[in-house]
Amino acid sequence: MFEHLGRLDRSSRIMQFAVKYYRSGVFGGTMTRAQRGDRAGATAFVDDLERLGPTFIKIGQALSTRTDSLPPVYIEALTRMQDDVQPLPFGDLRPILERELCVRLSKAFADIDETPLGSASLAQVHRARLHDGREVAVKIQRPGIKREVVADLEVLAAFASGADRFTSLGARMHFVDLVAELRRSLLAELDYVAEAESLERFGERLQMYPELLVPAPIWDYSSAHVLTMAYVAGRKVTEISGLQRMEHDFRPLATALLTGYLDQVFVHGEIHADPHPGNVLLTDDHRLALLDFGMVAHVPPRLRERLLKIVLAAVDGRGEDVALEAAAISTRLERFDDARYMHEVGQLVARYAVRSERRGFSEGTLLLELARVGMTCNLRMPVETTLLGKTMLNLEAVADALDPEFNVKASVEQHAYEIMRQRLGSSLSPRRLGMEALETQSLLRGAPRKAADILPLLADNRLRIQVAGLEESHLMESLQKIANRVCAGIITAALVIGAAMLTQVETETTLFGYPAFALVLFVLAAVMAVAIVISALRSDRKARPWEERGPRD
Repeated sequence: MFEHLGRLDRSSRIMQFAVKYYRSGVFGGTMTRAQRGDRAGATAFVDDLERLGPTFIKIGQALSTRTDSLPPVYIEALTRMQDDVQPLPFGDLRPILERELCVRLSKAFADIDETPLGSASLAQVHRARLHDGREVAVKIQRPGIKREVVADLEVLAAFASGADRFTSLGARMHFVDLVAELRRSLLAELDYVAEAESLERFGERLQMYPELLVPAPIWDYSSAHVLTMAYVAGRKVTEISGLQRMEHDFRPLATALLTGYLDQVFVHGEIHADPHPGNVLLTDDHRLALLDFGMVAHVPPRLRERLLKIVLAAVDGRGEDVALEAAAISTRLERFDDARYMHEVGQLVARYAVRSERRGFSEGTLLLELARVGMTCNLRMPVETTLLGKTMLNLEAVADALDPEFNVKASVEQHAYEIMRQRLGSSLSPRRLGMEALETQSLLRGAPRKAADILPLLADNRLRIQVAGLEESHLMESLQKIANRVCAGIITAALVIGAAMLTQVETETTLFGYPAFALVLFVLAAVMAVAIVISALRSDRKARPWEERGPRD
């Protein structure tokens, strides 16, 4: 019972938050110009999110990439959102460690520092030493956090379903899909086996860049709720002083970081969505250590290719090509304004070409602005676009901390063209050409037989095209619903008329002064009428706006 009451209280708090900011126009898109620039309102919005707990801190981090949904001042406030919380006493985490590792703590570690290296909403990290002398960092999931996150996501899914059905913003944004995507990413972030696999995978791929270091996971000391990895000593890149930059040339580090991440996205199809300066350390031997691989998004091959074309067209200043490629991977909503979209994107890319040389308009900003322009023109871009934009912004912040004079645009352009050349070369490799030759051979072999099957049907006028699935479609369902409603309405009207006629018949059996049978018929008609109205309110839904989706794989 107490758990049920707690869930009701939680739902009430979430509802109050949603209603508050929907009325103010944050979620409804009806904000005035003054509200869009209200920094105090944006700060209050972030504070309210943080007070709702871990799930909503992660939602805030996700919203910080949605330039198509929130004003810039809110995006800026969300970008500064802190995920630092009061640490738990180590005694609360000891049972989790021992349960997950299946041994006593003294058997697993020679010693462990009970003061955490860091404490976030989902986990704490402690420094420890194994019995063989290796220094490690142990990431321990907070007790009960997964249950809390799942409960919050269930509440959000119910709210999202209602918003999609009853608000125009929901019809455009498809909040149910956004909550489903958030659920996948959060549950993946809570699975430390998946994070350990990402550490291992990124570490292997980045070995060709000796300037970069990814701490290796210690599999024997890791589980779904505990992640043990090699400890890396270093300091945040934001703490590098001007004197250190004079003594050491950090430009090779910035180049390796940017090109390594471009390889991950456009060659291997993965986006490490959180390489912000706090997750990048400068080690004592002057390498960059990359931490926290809980948020990794996968990019399908065809989408990967389209994103590469967008980046190349942008650095070349070809606004029309950027618009065409972006539209090809996006979903066209109702009233998509093609002419306005082409014009807005052309202007956006022109501003980028002029201002990027002065570091006023970066590649990450361009991608985020591209998503915002698309939504204003009723074009919804895939979430990978905004994730890539946010990642690029984080990489640019790290590069700026390493070398304020580093030319990000030139580095992106040079390596993107190198990736394109490698891709073209691999498409002409003997292996690829052999596979395409086999496919062509199979097509040519089957063509005569297929033609022989079709020609007799054409000659005898027996060629037919069958449209499957009509009986199971929404059209048939709606027609049956209409027929049922009409029949119920006719029966209800007949009962009312019959009851009215029977009131004129004299009878000894009465209720409240009216003929009993007539009154029973009238009550039955009233019940049926109320049932029809309730059914209409509960089950009828607006048709989803027309959409046309671009290719995604």
